[in-house]
Amino acid sequence: MNTHELCCIGHITLDKVVTPKHTVHMPGGTSYYFSQAICGFNDIRYLMITAVGETELDVVEKLRSKSIEVINKPSRYSVCFENIYGENQDNRTQKVSAKADPFIVDYLADVDAKIYHLGTLLADDFPIEALKYLSTKGLVSVDVQGYLREVRDENVHPVDWTEKLQALPYIHFLKCNELEMEVLTGYSDVKKAAEQLYEWGVKEVLITLGSMGSVVYDGQTFHKIPAYKPQEVVDATGCGDTYMTGYLYQRAKGKSIEEAGKFAAAMSTLKIEKSGPFQGIKEDVEACMQTAPQSFPEI
Repeated sequence: MNTHELCCIGHITLDKVVTPKHTVHMPGGTSYYFSQAICGFNDIRYLMITAVGETELDVVEKLRSKSIEVINKPSRYSVCFENIYGENQDNRTQKVSAKADPFIVDYLADVDAKIYHLGTLLADDFPIEALKYLSTKGLVSVDVQGYLREVRDENVHPVDWTEKLQALPYIHFLKCNELEMEVLTGYSDVKKAAEQLYEWGVKEVLITLGSMGSVVYDGQTFHKIPAYKPQEVVDATGCGDTYMTGYLYQRAKGKSIEEAGKFAAAMSTLKIEKSGPFQGIKEDVEACMQTAPQSFPEI
């Protein structure tokens, strides 16, 4: 039996979030949003692995104070991101002023989990050897966003993932949005992109479509997951990470793709209504699924 049901690996970042109404400085990164979101669910054995510079060690201690199990690996620096949003929260501009050291296989040798979620932020966070190694220990989940980001002169540029054909067969769960799926596959059509990613080796392809909902493809069925309408759009930062928290939490607990997708979508809606990470509990998510207006993706 695995020691942990779910493990999220990724850097904690120092984020500057700029919106038309506010500028906020806060910790961020997939592993941070994922860990904060899941600590409201006390029925799962969870582990976070991160690597931060000395300036962010206090963030690690605050996570531990919430009873989150954290392994922190050494890094010369922490990642510093600047996320700039316009009126449309689905679009953002990014800059990176500092990078952290990558996660190497040696960092992962003593970890035992059922599902490993890799919160990639930049293209060189996880070498392909780390993916291969983790796939021998459990199911690997990847948010592809980081593999498609290259930093040049502090600006983040979209790039294709050059090692995708070698890496994708080791990935069970792959999350991308509609822009990322087109970069990866060349297809703007959701079904064609999902089929291509599955053909390349991914077992569950998750494509998020913002306020239009999401689609999960398992090689047989296109599961159309609704979007739940938020009461107010406050801050979209971390929504994709929150979605994967809900989805993998439910899948780790044996729930179906449909059940996991709806739970994930509702978590994202509750997160977007407030600044910072999701802070709710399971009952909040279930209430959102029951009461919020929903719209299904058209594919």
